[in-house]
Amino acid sequence: MSFDEKAKVWDNDPKKVERAKILAKKIAEFAKGKNLKKAFEFGCGTGLLSFCLKDSFTEITLADTSKGMLKILKEKMEVSGIKHFKSLLLSEENHFESENYDIIYSLMTLHHVHDLEEVFERFNTMIKAHGFLCIADLDKEDGDFHSATDSLHVHHGFEKVWLTKELSTNGFKVIHYEIFHTISKEMDNGSTKIFPLFLMIAQKE
Repeated sequence: MSFDEKAKVWDNDPKKVERAKILAKKIAEFAKGKNLKKAFEFGCGTGLLSFCLKDSFTEITLADTSKGMLKILKEKMEVSGIKHFKSLLLSEENHFESENYDIIYSLMTLHHVHDLEEVFERFNTMIKAHGFLCIADLDKEDGDFHSATDSLHVHHGFEKVWLTKELSTNGFKVIHYEIFHTISKEMDNGSTKIFPLFLMIAQKE
């Protein structure tokens, strides 16, 4: 099922709602008192995370490659009357905005990105000097998180040392790392497997 198809029922999953709320609280606590105004969410989906952060920033750009996700997002923006959100469809032609952001954050998005080097380079040009990048994603796993077919096209989570080095190569210094949540999934054999999620915060040097 594509993300466009998943969009219609995305917000119905209480686990997705819960992890967005937990991460939002972490980011809001980190941002408090730092005068961070312009934010960019990479891979926003239906906006679960940014809606939880709506009072933390004066302007938020919500970006995704899925038209279906952004359609639901725009409907939610209209219903709630939010004026300081801006949706952005990511594509080859319009990959990123070249504006200066105080903070970029993403939740469960990076493991779907093929060319991480390019993305980190882009993030560096988008973030203001001494601004922040918050990545929340799967800790290194053995490929069981996704189906056998999907598993061929995604990263199997990220190892802390490797990701720290990648960010360092692209001008970021990691200043915080924690396992902030776990996802429990039922496997095909009926067993339950736990997948840890990390939050890594890096600052542009």
